Amino acid sequence: MLPPSRLPPTFKTREEERLHLKQRLAASFRLFAKFGYDEGVAGHITARDPEHRDTFWVNPFSKDFSQITVSNLIRVNHEGKVVEGDWPVNRAAFAIHSRLHQARPDVLAAAHTHSLHGKAFASLGKLLDPITQDSCAFYDDHSLFADYTGVVLDTSEGDRIAEALGGRKAVILRNHGLLTVGSSVDAAVFWFITMDRSCHAQLLADAAGETVKIAPEMARLTSTQVGSPIAGCLGFQPLYDRIVAEQPDCLE
Repeated sequence: MLPPSRLPPTFKTREEERLHLKQRLAASFRLFAKFGYDEGVAGHITARDPEHRDTFWVNPFSKDFSQITVSNLIRVNHEGKVVEGDWPVNRAAFAIHSRLHQARPDVLAAAHTHSLHGKAFASLGKLLDPITQDSCAFYDDHSLFADYTGVVLDTSEGDRIAEALGGRKAVILRNHGLLTVGSSVDAAVFWFITMDRSCHAQLLADAAGETVKIAPEMARLTSTQVGSPIAGCLGFQPLYDRIVAEQPDCLE
C-alpha cells in the first residue's frame, strides 16, 4: 500500500493543478543542474498547461538550470509565441517540443538535454541493450532518430523526431542526446535520469568486456515492473523531496 503522498494527486481547480505542475518543473531543472545535465543554453523540459492545452511551460532561454524558479517559467504556444512570462523561448525547445506535444496528446511532459553519458551513447547510433534491471524500463519502449542535421531550429525536424519517437517513452537522437516523455512531469524527468544512467552503465560495461543480455521474455516482464507510468512517478518522488529540502527557493 502506497502512502497518500506517493499517489497521483487530484486537484480541485486548474490553478491548483498548474501550480503543482510548475513546482515539479522548477524542481526538475534544479535536479538536472545538480546532476550536471546543463550545457550552456542547451536543454529543456516542457509541460503542457492543464487548461490551455495548446501551450506548454518551459525554462526561460539562457537561464541557468540552477537558478530556475516557479515564478520565472514561461508559457509558449504552438506558434512559438511567449504568452506568459518575460523571457524569450529557446528556438530548439519550441521546434522540438511543440511538435511532440501536438503529435502525442497523451504526453504531458518532455525532457531533453545534452547530458554527458546520453550524448556519448547517442554517438554510437544504437539502442540500449537490456543488460540491467533499470535499462529494462526502455525495453521495446525507445527508438533511435538516426539522423543529424545540426541544431534543431525548424518545426519540420521536430515532426521527424516525433515520428521517430512514435508511441514510446524515449528516443535517442543520434550525435545529439536523449529525449524522454511522460504522462506527468515526474515520469518524463525520471525516465531521463534513469536513461542517462543506463547509458552510462552500458558504456562502462561495453568497455569492460562482453555483456550478458537479459533474455527477451524476462526483459519484457521487467519492463512492466519498472517501466510503467506509476513506476516513473514513484521513482521521481525521493528526488523531488531531496531537491526541495536542499533548495526550497525553487518553489518561489
